[in-house]
Amino acid sequence: MSTPNPIRARGPIDLPKIQQAAADLLAGLGYDLNDESLRDTPSRVARMYEELLTVKPFESTTFPNDGEYDELVVVRDIPFHALCEHHLLPFTGVAHVGYIPGPRIVGLSKLARVVDMYSRDLQVQERMTAQVANWLEETLQPRGVGIVLEAEHLCMTVRGVRAPGSRTTTSSVRGLLRHDPRTRAEFFALVGASTGA
Repeated sequence: MSTPNPIRARGPIDLPKIQQAAADLLAGLGYDLNDESLRDTPSRVARMYEELLTVKPFESTTFPNDGEYDELVVVRDIPFHALCEHHLLPFTGVAHVGYIPGPRIVGLSKLARVVDMYSRDLQVQERMTAQVANWLEETLQPRGVGIVLEAEHLCMTVRGVRAPGSRTTTSSVRGLLRHDPRTRAEFFALVGASTGA
């Protein structure tokens, strides 16, 4: 099965080029790469970016909704970390993923894998929220989808405005979670967020 709403296309990761860029950055910042503590930093940086930006493949296992379950399924507090595409600094937080099944249900661990998959790109939180919602809609054809991401962005907490502890919350609600006020309120109550109404 192809992945709905895939990570945007890019070329292969070039470790030697990343390593050279990291060495140039350190030299540009005035550091001596002959320093024993920094000598291997460029190669460590290259491997780190490779790890952070490599999608781990998985099979999106779905099953028939034989029991005709028609209530919310919610997985809360899925940890994630991503790199802000504007500053290459991390943002970290938790995702709350919910859906009301239609004809198919998904293995619960796959909800965490979907969040992880979309976090392994240069990201903005708003796009990542929509990507997770799109994946659920396209893969399951559910009766409703609700996604909430809460994250702390280092580009906001350690630089610029320097507001440590501030968190950004984004949400995407589709189907019944968008159009039925009671279902929407139930979802936001289950994930511990305001309904925004």
